[in-house]
Amino acid sequence: MAGKKDPAAAGMALTPELVALCEREEADPGPDPGYTPLTPAEFDRLSARLLDELGEDDLWVFAYGSLIWKPTFDFEEHRLATLHGWHRSFCLELTRWRGMPDQPGLMLALDAGGRCDGIAYRLPRADNADNMRKLVEREIDSREDIRTIRWVRLRTPEGPLRALVFWIGPRGEGVSRKLPLEEVARTLAQACGHGGSCAAYLYNTVTHLADFGIRDRNLWRLQELVAGEILAGAGEGN
Repeated sequence: MAGKKDPAAAGMALTPELVALCEREEADPGPDPGYTPLTPAEFDRLSARLLDELGEDDLWVFAYGSLIWKPTFDFEEHRLATLHGWHRSFCLELTRWRGMPDQPGLMLALDAGGRCDGIAYRLPRADNADNMRKLVEREIDSREDIRTIRWVRLRTPEGPLRALVFWIGPRGEGVSRKLPLEEVARTLAQACGHGGSCAAYLYNTVTHLADFGIRDRNLWRLQELVAGEILAGAGEGN
């Protein structure tokens, strides 16, 4: 892993000070309508199914967004990894966590086409069952979300590997593809929920990718646009 870089020194326009302008207290609006929360028994069955699909292999997880900067699991190894045929996209509408019903936010998922550079984490084999359950509970909370879990093949400098990835190829209500970056930037500069702001989500993702020497061209442009939107909003408020 490369040494931690100063975002300002790297030419980043989005700063902690600008992100702080987007933070505010919001109440949790509760589960999204139209989704069926998973029961504890369903979480058990889903975790067991994924463990069965894993077999005797090591459990690798591909991180491309918040799992990079907030993995919530122990790992024994990490590698730079590339997933071909998919790319990061702010295409998931949020009316909870980092958005509200009256001002939805956007979250990253993997959409078809291109490539995505990220980090593959190898989790301790002895804790596979516990780690799988924690991963599933962290990443999804409804039956409709199950279809966004997939096993993929990654390329790494050390060779190919098979990994679990979440929020790949989402579809249905609440998925907006191919949004112009300018529209995405306006949303990320404004949306906030009880889990924090979308601006913070973007900032953390871009800076931690940079720590690993990964510079996503679209996200880099997006952070510039979001910074401009925040500054414009702050100016209008004076």
